[in-house]
Amino acid sequence: MEQQMLLQREEPLSNSGQAQHNSDTSARRRSSSRHISHWDAEDVAAWEAGNKVIARRNLFWSVVTVHLGYSVWTLWPVLVLFMPQSVYGFSAGDKFMLDTVATLVGACTRLPYSLATTIFGGRNWAIFSVTALLVPTIGTLVLLTHPGLPLWPYLVCAALTGLGGGNFAASMSNANAFYPHRLKGSALGIAGGVGNLGVPTIQLVGLLIIAVFGDGKPYLVCGLYAVLLVGGAIGVTLFMNNVEQHRVKANRLRPIISAVVSIRDTWLLSLLYLGTFGSFIGFSFAFGQVLQTNFVAAGQSTAQAAVHAAELAFLGPLLAALARVYGGRLADRLGGSRLTLAVFVAMALVAGLLIGAGSLEDRHAGPMRGASMAGYFVCFIALFILSGLGNGSVYKMIPTIFEACSRELHLGSDLSEAERRDWSRLISGVAIGLVASLGAFGGVGINLALRESYVATGAATDAFWIFMLFYAGAAALTWKVYVRRPVGYIPALPPAAVELVAQPAVVELVGR
Repeated sequence: MEQQMLLQREEPLSNSGQAQHNSDTSARRRSSSRHISHWDAEDVAAWEAGNKVIARRNLFWSVVTVHLGYSVWTLWPVLVLFMPQSVYGFSAGDKFMLDTVATLVGACTRLPYSLATTIFGGRNWAIFSVTALLVPTIGTLVLLTHPGLPLWPYLVCAALTGLGGGNFAASMSNANAFYPHRLKGSALGIAGGVGNLGVPTIQLVGLLIIAVFGDGKPYLVCGLYAVLLVGGAIGVTLFMNNVEQHRVKANRLRPIISAVVSIRDTWLLSLLYLGTFGSFIGFSFAFGQVLQTNFVAAGQSTAQAAVHAAELAFLGPLLAALARVYGGRLADRLGGSRLTLAVFVAMALVAGLLIGAGSLEDRHAGPMRGASMAGYFVCFIALFILSGLGNGSVYKMIPTIFEACSRELHLGSDLSEAERRDWSRLISGVAIGLVASLGAFGGVGINLALRESYVATGAATDAFWIFMLFYAGAAALTWKVYVRRPVGYIPALPPAAVELVAQPAVVELVGR
């Protein structure tokens, strides 16, 4: 009886949901206080009666997991600044490779992590994903205390830190499931933005440890985060929920994935996110090394350049993360497509300014001038802020577009309103994971382009040309497909997406 009362406090239902409540009584009795049988985010009465408290609590701990995940994912860009070649034997190219491997693995894990949430439950997967990050964190601590080892164990550890990148997709899928459509932009913006703050946070932690203990003990960063990960795992275990209604049996995922990949908008949104999030994570990994290289070119010693780069590198990711929160809210008001268009136009212009500044500096003999350094820094900060706004606006577009798709299905089939919402939630949840995964590959491209540009010319100007052309193309795509579309436009659905509905009922995909 006590357990049932716990569930009833956590699952307030409106009068309209009483029938569902009665039908789920036996399921509720079998559930624990951390497992919710039925969840309807669009039920306004239930939302105001207490469901919003449950949603906010789950959002908070989802944000904790993604925040810690981002910090561990971007651990190496902080550490490489304080790994002199004379001690560890790694060149600048080797350090860029560590960053690239971490970015690549983070991109590859995002889709399976988002699917794992639907299979195992948001709470269960959050516990696993946070705990798993202890392996690379402790492994990195061991490596840093034993300099002189070959590159490959460092690459393995960097690859494992990439698991932190997968936490983002899992967290966003979970937030998407708990919140009503009218609040998804804000919820996803908060989850993404505060989660993204993990990048500047670990950079500030590294800077603080250097200020207190000197630049010879970067491994203390790993020790601190090992403790934080344990605390995060405990919090997730105690305060998050699984929603049984949102779980899908593994053997029923194939039609859902087929439907998602068959919709053209999935790939177009992935391309847009490749530009916004790819820029954010790529520049977050590379910004410190770019600053350090430029400081050395300006005549500073390697040690001085490392400290000065660390003092400034956190500002870009910090402002981008804050901009993402605002970008989600602004997209709720103005529309995600319009804001995305403005972002890409501005990013193309800023990349053009970097090309101009780089070309002028390339013609100048001698150390880099202070004015050029200031120009580089301001332009990079602008790119960070714009990418943060774009991250929020593109993520607002995803549920909006698939909501429109579901309404087309509703008109052309016997789907009930509840089944239509289930279809929209399932499809948009998987789409979020796929878009997040493909978007992260943009970070790999950013790092590879910068690495090759520095190796070939000793400067980043060639890479900026590539970035500018991509941003301009993304702006043109957004304008043509999403901004100029006629009023009442509904994305066309391919047969695979329609066939998903033909399977007895969308809700039967849920394994309960």
